[in-house]
Formats: sequence, structure tokens, C-alpha cells
Amino acid sequence: MADIKDPENTILIELEGGTVTVELMPDVAPKHSERMKELARSGAYDGVVFHRVIEGFMAQTGDVAHGKAGGDLRRAGTGGSDLPNVPAEFSRLPFDRGVLGAARSQNPDSANSQFFICFDDVHFLNGNYTVYGRVVDGMEHVDAIPRGEPPAQPGVMKSVKVAADV
Repeated sequence: MADIKDPENTILIELEGGTVTVELMPDVAPKHSERMKELARSGAYDGVVFHRVIEGFMAQTGDVAHGKAGGDLRRAGTGGSDLPNVPAEFSRLPFDRGVLGAARSQNPDSANSQFFICFDDVHFLNGNYTVYGRVVDGMEHVDAIPRGEPPAQPGVMKSVKVAADV
């Protein structure tokens, strides 16, 4: 179990194999960090699949509109929440293994609810996407997420909680 330094800015993602602990970075990306906590607290992320999982790159999830397990996943990855999009909060932080970044369209200010976790260092994303968290425990569970675009049997976020609420 991870040593949680700031429970209000720590996210617990329950996957099939166990818990992934993510430290958010409100000092680097305050709007993205707040959005993740807001969606976690509302239960919006619970039951959402990893719809795009690319070996050596990343695992993407968070489509709360179209990505619920057991639903029709043909549109997974095309939606977000009912909340307004979040403007880009680019930084100099690199996209290293375990970093959590905001997924978006070609428009830098189009992030909403989707995010990805890097399997490896993917520095070609540096400065072009928002870094707003990092896995501090449970990366082995991220590594076990089934691959595919979409995966035949997608991994699911059973629950996503703010550590301060647990």
C-alpha cells in the first residue's frame, strides 16, 4: 500500500488486479486535478473501460458518456462528461512511465473526462498534453490491462475514489 502524503489529491483506482494509487498535481494542473476529483466523487468513472490500450505507449480510459462496461462500446473514446472542457495546462514535466495525462482531440483545450496512463517514457507528448498525476503504487495493475483499440475484453475501473473520502 502506498504512503499517501495528501489524501485530498490522491486518487485510488480499483482495477481487476488491485488498487492503483495516483498522486494528482494540483500545483501543476489545478483545473485537471479538480475535474478528476469531481468526477471521482460523483461516481462517473466507476465501471468505465480502458478503450484504447497500446503496448509500449499508454492505457486510455475515462469516457464517462460511452465507456461503461456492459454497454455498447462502439463509441467509447468519443465522449466526455456533461461538464465544460478543461483548458490545456501544459508544463515542462515529462511523460514518463506512470504519468497520468489528459486525453483530448486536436484542440488543446478539449480535455474533459478522458485520461491515459503511460506504460513507458513517451517524451514525444512533452509540452503538447497536460500532465496532472503520476502512479505511485500499483503500476503492475496498469501493466496488466488488456491491450487493443479497443481490447476484446477491456479492463475496467471498478471504482475511482479520492483517498480523503475513503
